[in-house]
Amino acid sequence: MSESPEPVYDRIREEVAARAERLWDVSLALHRAPETAFEEREAARLLSGELEREGFAVERGSAGLPTAFTGRTGSGDGPCVALLMEYDALPLLGHACGHNLIAAAGLGAALAVRGALGEVPGSLLAVGTPAEERGGGKVVLVEAGLFEGVDAALMFHPGVYGWARAPLTASAQIRVAFHGRAAHPTGNPTEGIDALGALIQLFNTLGVLDRRLPTGSHVQGIVTDGGRATNIVPEYAEGLFGLRGGTTAALEELVEEVRSCARGVALATRTRVEVDGVGGRYEHFRDNDVLSGLFAHHLDRAGIRLSEPVPGVYLGSSDIGNVSTRVPAIHPFVAIMDPDASDHTPEFAEAAAGPRGRQVMLAAAEALACTAADVLMRTDVSARAWACLREKAASGQ
Repeated sequence: MSESPEPVYDRIREEVAARAERLWDVSLALHRAPETAFEEREAARLLSGELEREGFAVERGSAGLPTAFTGRTGSGDGPCVALLMEYDALPLLGHACGHNLIAAAGLGAALAVRGALGEVPGSLLAVGTPAEERGGGKVVLVEAGLFEGVDAALMFHPGVYGWARAPLTASAQIRVAFHGRAAHPTGNPTEGIDALGALIQLFNTLGVLDRRLPTGSHVQGIVTDGGRATNIVPEYAEGLFGLRGGTTAALEELVEEVRSCARGVALATRTRVEVDGVGGRYEHFRDNDVLSGLFAHHLDRAGIRLSEPVPGVYLGSSDIGNVSTRVPAIHPFVAIMDPDASDHTPEFAEAAAGPRGRQVMLAAAEALACTAADVLMRTDVSARAWACLREKAASGQ
């Protein structure tokens, strides 16, 4: 450690405060012009431009994703910290998940670390990760090797709870298609093989399965193709199913159970079935206790206290899970609404542009920057974070 961290924390606080209005302007600009998955062109341009303006070397189109980017600064000799930004919006709901706050906080943290430390010891990355809501930009970045050599991946998420770690499940989507034989019910209905009937039977079977699944696991589905006419036995029917598992291993077991159910229904109904994965799978989030403890401590200094999650409550899935199983990572939730509210609602979108959203964004920027400085300046932090990750991986957590 080159110097006591306290003066650095003070400088980071000053750097965030000096940029507070600009960061809020960025957040509001994203909020006013929401862009959905892989369409975040203006968001990527705005954020990468801010980084470039303050001395980061910016690579646009990281991993072949047009709306991804990576800003880099530092000596390159020492630990590597990645500050992650999300900025995609929800269809029809805009920033009802508060990604405008995530982006502004990640940007503010990156600029504050560089401003406070000058020549950053090690490497500091500011990574723009598109399409968290639909598509999983981080999955693509992971597979492209962007996180190789990273010692800490840091971000926060606004929510209705203030939790130091994120109970996020593994998830996957699968398409199930049944093939039968068309027939006219007033002609010779016995010649028909009802594909839609098979799909409905699968829904019934999965309803029985769902009741015995472990905590954190469940199946939800919709009919995406149920035939073309009411007077024709459908020869083709298709459903899309979302599966979640409390752990990645539990998800894999659930996928196989659904496949077995589909095959059993096909056998019973004399149909032919196809089961395919749709898109990339999200792994469960593996929180790094060392880093999340540091973040919670720094956030507490700003007057916001985090607690442990309520047992048995899960907050969905995210592509940050695929990062967290490979490098030490955090994804704390910081409340911008009370627990009786919900994200993915118009009310949450409004809160993401409100005074509490601003307060949380600035406090999170400061806490993320201080945590990044801990990793860059304190040689023990990275070693302990990696030890924590290895221990959780060995125990399957």
